[in-house]
Amino acid sequence: MSLPLDIHSYHKDPSLGTLEKQLICPICVEVFTKPVVILPCQHNLCRKCANELYQPSLFQVGIGGRFRCPSCQHEVVLDRHGVYGLQRNLLVENIIDVYKQESESSRPPQKPPALFSCTEHEDEKLNIYCLTCQVTSCSLCKVFGAHKNCQVVPLPDVYQQQKAELSDRLATLVSTNERVQSFVNELEALRRNIEENSRIQKQILCERFDQLSAILEERRKIMTQQITSEQEEKTGWTQSLLQIYSEHVDTNSKFIQAAQNAIEDPEMASFVQTSQDLIEKVGKASNCFTQETLDPDYEKMDHYRVDFDAEERVLYQLDFMEPEEEVEETPYEPESEPESEPEPVLTLEPDPEPDPDLKPEGSEMMNPTPETIEDSCGQADSCRDIRKVAVCEKNGLSTSQIVTLVFYFLGFLVILQRIWGNIQCLICI
Repeated sequence: MSLPLDIHSYHKDPSLGTLEKQLICPICVEVFTKPVVILPCQHNLCRKCANELYQPSLFQVGIGGRFRCPSCQHEVVLDRHGVYGLQRNLLVENIIDVYKQESESSRPPQKPPALFSCTEHEDEKLNIYCLTCQVTSCSLCKVFGAHKNCQVVPLPDVYQQQKAELSDRLATLVSTNERVQSFVNELEALRRNIEENSRIQKQILCERFDQLSAILEERRKIMTQQITSEQEEKTGWTQSLLQIYSEHVDTNSKFIQAAQNAIEDPEMASFVQTSQDLIEKVGKASNCFTQETLDPDYEKMDHYRVDFDAEERVLYQLDFMEPEEEVEETPYEPESEPESEPEPVLTLEPDPEPDPDLKPEGSEMMNPTPETIEDSCGQADSCRDIRKVAVCEKNGLSTSQIVTLVFYFLGFLVILQRIWGNIQCLICI
């Protein structure tokens, strides 16, 4: 069986490749075809390409014409002979002949077609197929040779049968490959969707945590400002007292120095004249001192204590919401009743002592009170692990509701702290 020879399958000499680039026509982009004409600008063209480039009209036939060189755009003037009046470039034509000879000699020799003949009978072609031995053989092998007792069939029949079988299996393999490729595409799309959905959920989660961080940072600033305000108030009051009593100490020190100087004066007449005034001033300075009463706990700031244990437990229990299970609703088939009987109407009677465990979930969220907040915080304290959290959610409080109640509780604490600070200021006054 012969195979077509690929002209690009053999290795070209680099020098021949360089020469080939110089022998390419700029119009047909192939090696020049003889005859080759040379233009006045020294560029070469195939005559047939030049003839296609120059297409004279009916009025120009026999009178010459002009066209531009495709390489340098130089205007070429033709006489009445047209492109046939251009001079042939014999040197280029000879080079083309040499190039073609070298190209033919550098090609690998063609492989002779494979001949399938019988190994026992060299002149006989393989024309039958032995079903017993599963090999091809010739007719003489069936008559006189090793396959005379075997079952054989004509080779074309086996050829058509096996070709059809191979075609069927090939079609099956192509179909299977298409299904596999389709499944691969689905997997790639699934992977991209998973990555995109994960990115979106991560972004949402980070935004929610940023919101919580912003709330905590704002509360930290507010509570810190409360401590700073009381600190400034107390330090301002103590600074004013410090200034007043420092001035009093300086004045008394001057009186003490003056009295000591007067006592040490040896002149009795001078002492008597000044002693009466000094006695009055020293006595007045001694009697005018009134000490401010200081609260023994005035410097303490213990009333700004905080207890975030419950909030910490709630924050440690932050987790994703559990997916809601879809419950299939079974259609209710009422029993057949007489038409004359009216349908029963359910009326809700107020319970004088309602059970706190049977209150709706949204009642405490809509009207929060200190009692409900304390009860909710007590429930949050009891939820120390995941099982207790599940019990709390089952009793009527979800994690989101507990977090909301915690923030209500923090607001209530802030209000109490402000009231306590005002009471302390009134007590100090």
